[in-house]
Amino acid sequence: MLNKQLLVIQQHLNEKFFDREVEIEALLTALLSKQHILFIGPAGTGKSALSAMLGEMVEGSHYFQHLLTPFSTPEELFGVLSLKDLEQGIYKRNVSEMLPEAHFAFIDEIFKANSAILNSLLTLINERVYYNNGIPITSPLMTLVGSSNEYIEDGEGLEALFDRFLLRYEVNYIREDTAFVAMLKDEQPIRIPKMTLQELSNHQAHVSRIYIPDTIYKTIAKIRKGLYDEGIRPSDRRFKQSLAILKAKAYMASRMEVHQEDLLVLAHVLWETIDQKVRTEEIIHDLAFDTVETFIHRAQYEFEGILMNAQSTMLSKPPFARTALSELLMQGKTLFLEVQNMNRQVPNRPELQTLKNDMHKRLLQMTTEVIGF
Repeated sequence: MLNKQLLVIQQHLNEKFFDREVEIEALLTALLSKQHILFIGPAGTGKSALSAMLGEMVEGSHYFQHLLTPFSTPEELFGVLSLKDLEQGIYKRNVSEMLPEAHFAFIDEIFKANSAILNSLLTLINERVYYNNGIPITSPLMTLVGSSNEYIEDGEGLEALFDRFLLRYEVNYIREDTAFVAMLKDEQPIRIPKMTLQELSNHQAHVSRIYIPDTIYKTIAKIRKGLYDEGIRPSDRRFKQSLAILKAKAYMASRMEVHQEDLLVLAHVLWETIDQKVRTEEIIHDLAFDTVETFIHRAQYEFEGILMNAQSTMLSKPPFARTALSELLMQGKTLFLEVQNMNRQVPNRPELQTLKNDMHKRLLQMTTEVIGF
């Protein structure tokens, strides 16, 4: 299992933080996809403690954390001006150990960012570049976690900053009494397993190679249309970036292919304003779980597996190969009959007819190969 290391880390984090399974998976998903995440909720819900785990569990990384106020200055995030350079009229900051050099960061009350901080912060988050006296410095920043007690309001000029966070989650106090009591009684420190930066890079490389089937792309297009019909218009860039999130979700589920259920994470990605949040989730859920598309995806996935097993059996020629091939052929024919039956029930779906024709053609080829084996 490629991501066994991550699953162990996830398990330990779930033991350490009570009633935070959703947020922990979201944080690891952001980490794997190299995207930024926003946690919105009241103080005392563990947002900063959970975010600090990014720096703790990745050995050799630099973690930066800071609380913003309306009076915060650029020096607090980007470093103080170099006095030596200032004497020569050069406005250059000493960025050592500051945000531009961080692999991971947590900025609490991020919407308190004032205009003096905002432009540099936007560029750093979006482009991973910090301009120091006009000279671009490439930042190693992978994931920045932002936190706020409340959503932004119209007219604050923070829409661009809000848009920089691909994932957005509400964090509330512990919901269940049993989890709350367990938290009160807990006194045992939980040691979180570590990984190296190179190991994380390897995980991220595997994520980038996750396969996204055409059915998923088509469903995303339907979600886009459904949202647009409701006046919800996430940008094309946001849709494009969300593919990395879907791949990370599949990887967390120990798969090398995105499935329909992974699309549900888009409910934390595609809304623009808080009043759109519930309707966005409803549209995504309805379209992601189109029963016919789900059936087609499952049938295609199972049929490809049958064909691959048949080819492998014919190449390796194990004992009782003919019996195994006959069973695989029977499985293929049974699956074909399921598709044929679904096509009769839903005759207005051309993709079912296409799948049926393709399966019939490939089953005939498989039959010929098995007979001649």
